[in-house]
Parts: sequence; structure tokens; C-alpha cells
Amino acid sequence: MNLILLSGGSGKRLWPLSNDIRSKQFIKLFKNQDDYESMVQRVYRQIKKADADAVVTIATSRSQVSAIHNQLGDSVGISVEPCRRDTFPAIALATAYLHDVQGVSADESVVVCPVDPYVNDDYFECLKALCEQADKGEANLVLMGIQPTYPSEKYGYIIPKTDERVSYVSTFKEKPDVKTAESYIAEGALWNGGVFAYKIGYVLSKAHELIDFKDYYDLFAKYDTLTKISFDYAVVEKESRIQVLRFAGEWKDIGTWNTLTEAMDEQSIGDVMMNDSCENVHVINELGVPVLAMGLKDVVISASSDGILVSDKESSSYIKPFVDKIDRQIMFAEKSWGSFRVISVEEESLVINVTLNKGHFMNYHSHQHRDEVWVVVSGSGRTLIDGVYGSINVGDVVKMKAGCKHTVFADTQLKLVEVQLGKDITVHDKTKHAIKE
Repeated sequence: MNLILLSGGSGKRLWPLSNDIRSKQFIKLFKNQDDYESMVQRVYRQIKKADADAVVTIATSRSQVSAIHNQLGDSVGISVEPCRRDTFPAIALATAYLHDVQGVSADESVVVCPVDPYVNDDYFECLKALCEQADKGEANLVLMGIQPTYPSEKYGYIIPKTDERVSYVSTFKEKPDVKTAESYIAEGALWNGGVFAYKIGYVLSKAHELIDFKDYYDLFAKYDTLTKISFDYAVVEKESRIQVLRFAGEWKDIGTWNTLTEAMDEQSIGDVMMNDSCENVHVINELGVPVLAMGLKDVVISASSDGILVSDKESSSYIKPFVDKIDRQIMFAEKSWGSFRVISVEEESLVINVTLNKGHFMNYHSHQHRDEVWVVVSGSGRTLIDGVYGSINVGDVVKMKAGCKHTVFADTQLKLVEVQLGKDITVHDKTKHAIKE
């Protein structure tokens, strides 16, 4: 089974845990044995459980590549969008990537779905059935139609021609109000969750009809010139040979704190205390200080380096306009080599906790406008400073002046305190260099 997972957005409705770098799908909130996993880790694990040989490609932006590699490793395929151009260009690029880079035949089917639904294993069995239905060639597109559990205003609706498990589609309906949604459901309508399958050659031909390009590399090079358009408008609404396959299992679109807490296995994560009078309260605490909640009802509390949210659960769905007004230093991010958390911001200094995963290293780089100091807190590794290697262990202090080329290799998990000193500390003051053997 070939799958394209669409991974986009910053998920500002899950602030303060999500930000412009750390999207909602990378927040580790779901219990998996003795540890926590993110939405993308959970979905990837479920895919591999359903089909160990599944080929997974994630269509995403450059800003998410490091987090994907950090959480899923290097084996997952990534189709990088040079810039945002909506779902049709993203799917066209990922499809061309599968065909031209990965060598997947135009006759093979691929399933496209979001990277972050909260679903059980039966969803992935349905994805396999969707792929098998596309293989039959009875339709150019096969959509998953989700059996509605309530008259939602958040989703578009699919009206099937029959009540069979696989049916041709009669028509599509835009997101309605509640009363209209009730009438759609009475007609046998299904939610359109943006999950569908097609043969690779079909979407490539549609892409060539709408875009002048030769292959994946040419499409990638001219991606920033493409018109922004959704896959629904570009393809689905113009296609007459469409089938829908019914899915009646659990399916949640976790986009707000309200819906997220419904899926959490525990009432709290982190250093949290609640008294017995708290009712339907969820607390997520990433700070190194305790959070105490008393006498609260239907409340979510979320504390991270980027801020603190205390909200009635229903009201938490409407935080985005307030978060849009916040403009400050990103305080936490995952990188391909590990993660960092900013702990102090001053006018001419920045203090950061850095964690490098075993066997990983930073880019070899330099800064023109700041000095840096590393203090080794735990673990061991090696430094490379202006072409000279050295070993580091707990308690060691490494100083680097502005203009100095440097990197660090983690022989074990390595934790550092990094102090940046200078009058112009920005993310743009970084030059990458090649390591000479």
C-alpha cells in the first residue's frame, strides 16, 4: 500500500504547545505503553501494524522536516513543498515524487489522508480496502465516506447513490449549518474527511492538464509559480467517475483543545496536582514547576515555554485570533538531531537547553554576530571546532567566538546548556559549512 500523508499547518488552536515550528501533530500527548507519542507517531505506527510493507510519503513544508525525521527516523519518504500552494499542488508534487523519484508505477494506487486523525486500527483496514477498490479501476477516484455521529458544521458531505458499502457518488455538499446537516444525514450523507485513493497515472495526467511541467524536478523548481487551489476544486468536483467507500468506525479530527482532551488517556501530563473537586479538567504541563488546579470544572490548562493557557473547554476552540497577536521568540523546537528549549531571553543573551540524540550531530556552522558557550550537563560526545576534533564529557565548558566554525557529535544522548552572547542574536545569523575529511 502506498500512502501520502498530508502534514501542514501550525495548529495554533493548540497553543501554547503548538507554534509556527511545532505543529499539533508533533505534540506527544498520547499514551503508548510507558511513554507518550505524537499524532504522527501514532498514525505511522498504526499504518505499519496494518501493513508492514506500506510505503509512506509525507507531504509537508520545510519547517516540519526536522521534526518528522526526529520522530519517525529517516526511512519515511518526504515530499517537501517549497512554499504553501494548497492541496492540489501538494498532492501533485507528492504523486510525481512517488513516480519519478521512488519509481512507483503509474498503474499503482495511492491513498491520500491527513496525518493527524485520531482513529483505531479499523480505519487502516479501511484504507487498505480503499486502495484495493482503486486498483479495480471502476472509478478514477475512491473516497472514504465517514458515517456521521452528529450533524457537524465542520465537514463537507458526500451523498452516495446507494446504501451499499461501495457506491457511486450522487453529489457533494459544502459545509452546512446544523439544520441543513441534519437533512443531509437523513438522505444518507457521509462526512468527507479528505481521504481518497487513485491510480498514480490519473493524478499525473490531471496535473499535466493544469500545469506545464516535465517531471517531479521541473515541478519542484517552478512550485512557487503555481496557482493555489484545493484538490477538491481542481479534481474532485470535475470528476464524474467517483465512488465512495463507507467507514463507520471511530474518527476524530483533533484540531482544538476541546476535541484533543476527549482523546487523552489521562487527566494530566507533567508535574500536576488536582484536588477532588475538579471535574472534567485536563492539565498538560511542560514546565519544570508544579501546576495546582482546585475546584475547576470543564477546564483545560496547558503550560509550556511559549505561554500558559487557562480556558473553559468550549471557549478553547476560539483562541486562534488571540494567538495570532502573539509575536515572540520560538521557545521550543524539534530538530533532526534532537530538540532545544529556550529558558532565558535577554537583550544581548539567550540561554537554551539542548538535547542531542545518540549518534546525531548539528550542522557544521558559524555565526558572525555572537559568541557561544556550551556546558555539558549529561552524556558524552565530540566537538569539531575550526577543523579540530575534541572530546567532551559532563562538566566540560566549550567556548566559541563569533566566526568560529563548530558542531557537536553525540556519542550518547547529550544534554548541553548553550549560552549565546551578542548584540544581534537572530536565527538568520547562521552559515553552514561542509566538514572536510
